[in-house]
Amino acid sequence: MSSPQTREDGQGGDGRDDPPRDLRSVLVTSVLNLEPLDEDLFRGRHYWVPTTQRLFGGQIVGQALVAAAKSVSEDVHVHSLHCYFVRAGDPKVPVLYQVERTRTGASFSVRSVKAVQHGKPIFTCQASFQQTQPSPVQHQFSMPSVPPPEELLDHEALIDQYLRDPNLQKKYRVGLNRIAAKEVPIEIKLVNPPSSLSQLQRTEPKQMFWVRARGYIGEGDIKMHCCVAAYISDYAFLGTALLPHHRQHKVHFMVSLDHSMWFHAPFRSDHWMLYECESPWAGGSRGLVHGRLWRRDGVLAVTCAQEGVIRVKPRVSESKL
Repeated sequence: MSSPQTREDGQGGDGRDDPPRDLRSVLVTSVLNLEPLDEDLFRGRHYWVPTTQRLFGGQIVGQALVAAAKSVSEDVHVHSLHCYFVRAGDPKVPVLYQVERTRTGASFSVRSVKAVQHGKPIFTCQASFQQTQPSPVQHQFSMPSVPPPEELLDHEALIDQYLRDPNLQKKYRVGLNRIAAKEVPIEIKLVNPPSSLSQLQRTEPKQMFWVRARGYIGEGDIKMHCCVAAYISDYAFLGTALLPHHRQHKVHFMVSLDHSMWFHAPFRSDHWMLYECESPWAGGSRGLVHGRLWRRDGVLAVTCAQEGVIRVKPRVSESKL
C-alpha cells in the first residue's frame, strides 16, 4: 500500500491529456444536461441507446447524480453513491428525476433520487455528500503498472484491426461494424487486447482499460466530473464476469441490478484514467464486479462495485454448424 500526494487540482497529469477547449464534451452539453421542471424535479433525455434497446445504466446513474448535486451547496461533494435498477428503461420517453432532501447536516448531506417512467420507478439511489475535511489517516493500494494510453490503440483502431483479419467469422464482423457505428461519448484503450478475435481465449475475470470523456470539460466543476465518472463506470463493467465463459456460453440476457461508487480524490474525467475491473464471483444467474478508477499519477480516484443478472445459453461449437 502507498499514500501518494493528492493534487488539489485533481488533474493527475502533465497537460498531455487536455483536449482542445473548443471541443466541449457532449456528456456535459447534452447527455447529463437535465431540464429543471420544478424544485428538485428534472427531466433527462437520451443520447445513446445500446443495441439491447434498454437505457444505458451509466446514463441513468450519471443523470441521477446531476439531479442530486443540484440540491446541495457548493462546498460539499459526493463521496458515495448506492443505486438499484428496478425496471428496464424505455428509450422512447424521457426520464423524470425526483430528489428528496433526506438530510442536510454540518458535515454530511444525503439525497435520495427516484427515476420515473410511465408513472413507475425504474431506478432509485442515495448519494452522500461531504464537506472537504483533512485526515491524518491515509492509505491506498498501488496502481498497476501498465503501458500509458499513448502506446495503445484506441477502440476504433482496434476494431479496424480486427476487421482486417481474413479469418474473422461473419457474425463477429457484423457485430464489430455495429459497434463501430455507435457514437459513444467516451474514449477507450484496452491495456491487453487480443491480437485478433479469432485468437480470443477464455481469460481470468479481469480487464484494464484507459478511459476518458470525449471533449473538454475543464477543471472547475468537481461535481460534474463525478457525474461523468458515474456514466463512464458502467461501460463494459459487468462484462468482466463473462471473460472466463465466452467460449462456452452465449449471453441471452444481461442487465445491472445495483451499482455503488465511492469517490476518494479529485480528478478530471476528461483526462485518461485507468479502469481496473475484476469479477471475484459469479453464480445463481448473477455476477459481481469490482472496479477502481486510477488517475495516471497513481492516485486512486474512485472505487466501484456492481451486481447484475447474467443469463446465458450454451454456445454451439463451430464444428456442429
